[in-house]
Amino acid sequence: MKKARQRYNELSTHREQFLEVAYECAELTIPTLIMRNETNNYQSFVTPWQSVGAKGVTTLSSKLMLGLLPPSTTFFKLQLDDSKLGVEIPAEAKSELDLSFAKIERMIMESIAASTDRVQIFAALKHLVVTGNALLFMGKEGMKVYPLNRYCVERDGNGEVIEIVTKEKVSKKLLGLPEVDKQTPNDDDQGDYSGTKDVDVYTCVKRSDKGWNWYQEANGTVLPDSIGKAPLNKSPWLPLRFVTVDGEDYGRSRVEEFLGDLKSLEALMQALVEGSAAAAKVVFTVSPSATTKPASLANAGNGAIIQGRPDDVGVIQVGKTADFQTAFQLVNVLEKRLAEAFLVLSVRQSERTTAEEVRMTQMELERQLGGLFSLLTTEFLIPYLDRKMHTLTKSKKIPSVPSNLVKPTIVAGINALGRGQDREALVQFITTIAQTMGPEALAQYLNADEAIKRLAAAQGIDILNLVKSMEERNQEQQQAMQAQQMQSLTEQAGQLAGTPLMDPQKNPEVVEAVNSMVAPGNVPQQ
Repeated sequence: MKKARQRYNELSTHREQFLEVAYECAELTIPTLIMRNETNNYQSFVTPWQSVGAKGVTTLSSKLMLGLLPPSTTFFKLQLDDSKLGVEIPAEAKSELDLSFAKIERMIMESIAASTDRVQIFAALKHLVVTGNALLFMGKEGMKVYPLNRYCVERDGNGEVIEIVTKEKVSKKLLGLPEVDKQTPNDDDQGDYSGTKDVDVYTCVKRSDKGWNWYQEANGTVLPDSIGKAPLNKSPWLPLRFVTVDGEDYGRSRVEEFLGDLKSLEALMQALVEGSAAAAKVVFTVSPSATTKPASLANAGNGAIIQGRPDDVGVIQVGKTADFQTAFQLVNVLEKRLAEAFLVLSVRQSERTTAEEVRMTQMELERQLGGLFSLLTTEFLIPYLDRKMHTLTKSKKIPSVPSNLVKPTIVAGINALGRGQDREALVQFITTIAQTMGPEALAQYLNADEAIKRLAAAQGIDILNLVKSMEERNQEQQQAMQAQQMQSLTEQAGQLAGTPLMDPQKNPEVVEAVNSMVAPGNVPQQ
């Protein structure tokens, strides 16, 4: 059996080409995400000449974060299997079960809000946008992000992960290893010896038919209490990709797709900044045969009068205004293309920009997120929810949910975008009818029950016991009419009470007649 360090070195050879592109993408956007040199405690980096790449990465990562894990609502729904309804579960118990499921959903979301998951997930999304790859580990102490230069992965032909090997530096004091100033050099059988206080720890994760197994090594020996295992669909290791390419173990990034525009913008911005600095420099020249003395010109204050001829003094000019204008126009074109690529909302600047125009622009950007959400929903949201529910159930923080009756359904990401577009189209359709044909047309042509059901479905709201059914409304109308008839009979009896006919002393049979008339069984039915 090979050591974890040997296996990491073998897998890292297949990662080099992806890692080189990741370094280049980071240098043009956010250089601190992933750096080439990891030996020094403080690493200096070259600042890009433009900030369009950094702004685009932050904006796209924020949009993906809000779409995948919305802060105000849940990103999943515990849904009862409809095929079991009425067979294993009574139909009248559905509403009670939905209330219980909603409570479990809130408990899971509260657990996520109390943890640092959102911070780490946002960092992972930035790595995905820039490098195309990130590894999440959902440990007991919290979530951890591994950048591409800290882990290797191997996949099969279907893209399923077979093996993961990570590398990280851990203090020797935490591992209980002695701090030695001088050791033997590295080899394949020994660990990473050095005079530093840290040691390289390798974690090897492998998939088998029964589940996932992992262990950690340092200095060529397996660390105690580092062996772990998990079921196949509840692994704490989540290797993420942004764009998949068939047959490749690693993903491609959004920045890599637009790397040409970023390189062109970087070169043009450097030329513009350096050229503008040169053009802004003011240098006066004085003719060697001139009577004007350079010292007098240099020492003269503003508005001073000195002896000399204006023809003796000149100003050096760059004369590249036309070239700068061409470069500036191309920079504007590149910035617009990159803003569209990273879904940066740019509203047309004018006095007549309407709210509808801004809303349509925002909707157009949201529609472009559909393709980005599809892979993240499959490789991140579903495994993340499965692992979260597994750990919370194991720690007895939430009750156990039977997997054969309940299906956790993702309602964020691409599913949320689809429902959002249906809602917008339905609301716009109803609004158009009311504005063009009047409110009377809504009551005449529109089926209110069906409209309410479709709006609830578009927003992911369960209308059970929330919206009154047709039978309930008819029953309430009948009860209202019966109450109105009782009221009218009571008023008529009160009006006749003062007449001699209704006097009990003169007509004793009237009491019995009135009682029989107002009895509940004698009220006319509709």
